[in-house]
Amino acid sequence: MPRVTAATKEATRARILEAGRESFVRCGFAETTTRDIARQAGIAAGTLFNYFTSKEEIVLQLMSEALLARTEKAFLRRRRDGSSLEEDLFLFVSTGLRQLKPLRRFIAPALETNLSPASQDTSGPGPAIRVGHLEFLAGLLSQHGLAEPPTGMQLQMYWVLYTGVLSFWARDESRKQENTLALLDQSIGMFITWLRMESSDPS
Repeated sequence: MPRVTAATKEATRARILEAGRESFVRCGFAETTTRDIARQAGIAAGTLFNYFTSKEEIVLQLMSEALLARTEKAFLRRRRDGSSLEEDLFLFVSTGLRQLKPLRRFIAPALETNLSPASQDTSGPGPAIRVGHLEFLAGLLSQHGLAEPPTGMQLQMYWVLYTGVLSFWARDESRKQENTLALLDQSIGMFITWLRMESSDPS
């Protein structure tokens, strides 16, 4: 039996992700099965599980590529010199929403489970998304003069607000999801106000 090369594995993995994306868009998350995805990818049903444990993990990996691989680059291209922390954070999150837009109709289950603030997952794409996003947030805060690293409580509060915005956005039927942008603006204002109060508290 010929040896499966790393390049072959990567190509198969990419086919599974693309097949998952197409199947979720065409049929919806609930109606799509791993067998459907495997058939679309041209592999045996059992082979899929050598790459992903579930269809939820496929969704999370698609989200990870959008949020970690593309959002930061797009944000840095669009960022203006001299922008405020509020402007930068709004741009960062809204850029992520733009990258996630092709996935919007089928990411709600992942938001409610793997990316929930109450999630106990410690491995896989879900925790990687959270860690990568919060590390970038900490870098932004530092660039804007908040020298102290954010505390665990501050990061938890931010993540609650952020995932709340994502969950609202996934179901927002307003024109160009403008209701989500209004919620995002309010959430960022609330978070930064609280953060600055915490930073200035001498106790």
